[in-house]
Amino acid sequence: MIDYRQLREHVFPIVEHSYTVEDTLRYALALGCGADPSDGNDLPHVADTRPGWPVALPTMAVVLGFPGSWMQDPSTGIDFARIVHGEETLQMYQPLPASGTVQAHHRVTRVVDKGLGRGATITYDKDLVDAATGVLLARVTHTTFARGDGGFSAGEGRSDPALPAPAPMPARAADQVHELSTLSQQALMYRLCADRNPLHADPAVALAVGFARPILHGLCTYGMAGRVLLALRCGHDVRRLRRLHARFSAPVYPGETLRFELFDEGPRLRFRASAIERNVVVLDHGEADIDP
Repeated sequence: MIDYRQLREHVFPIVEHSYTVEDTLRYALALGCGADPSDGNDLPHVADTRPGWPVALPTMAVVLGFPGSWMQDPSTGIDFARIVHGEETLQMYQPLPASGTVQAHHRVTRVVDKGLGRGATITYDKDLVDAATGVLLARVTHTTFARGDGGFSAGEGRSDPALPAPAPMPARAADQVHELSTLSQQALMYRLCADRNPLHADPAVALAVGFARPILHGLCTYGMAGRVLLALRCGHDVRRLRRLHARFSAPVYPGETLRFELFDEGPRLRFRASAIERNVVVLDHGEADIDP
């Protein structure tokens, strides 16, 4: 069972991560950039043939400085087998260099008991700092839903307050709709950038946990949302995408087509994404802040 105090005070080592131009190219290819090799808007992310190329996609920040499977440590008290990725938020402060060394500073910021039988949420931040200059590049906030850990506060009564529920998505037609196909081999490509969980590669493993075949990483779907926003609302200028948030509501099977619906709601853009073939929402309560 979760020990609130111990989990909130969990000490992470600083993760230093050096990455290359090849890593930046690989990440963009894993998000499906370059599927049309004549698309001049994708080329800056997947080629290094001109000065200033490649241009790192902002969402690459989510795979840099990975802290490892720290929730698997028995001292956290987390039922690791029953966790799922709940939400992800990216706040960009500076564009990512195409190559370099970053330091990732992690800290647990919120542990919420949803009640016995209802699970818990654990939120931790990652500050990504340029190791050479000390400049803060990005902050990534990762929320995990621990389905097996509800009720931990019954003893000491310690739990952080839950964040307010997200506003419901607009009950109207979207202001803009865009469809983007995933690649049949996309999960195999994305796992070269980050998560090597066999769930995304081995059909037998996927079947054993209830999926018809290997599923796409949620953060790959998230990165594709970033691609769509860069194209439709940022004029392909990576400096304009300042914040990106989404809740993971269902997995994607590689090869499916994603339908992105964008809603203009004051200064903040709302969005969701669905797998067309199954009519299932896969990203929900999406929000983006974009510089004019």
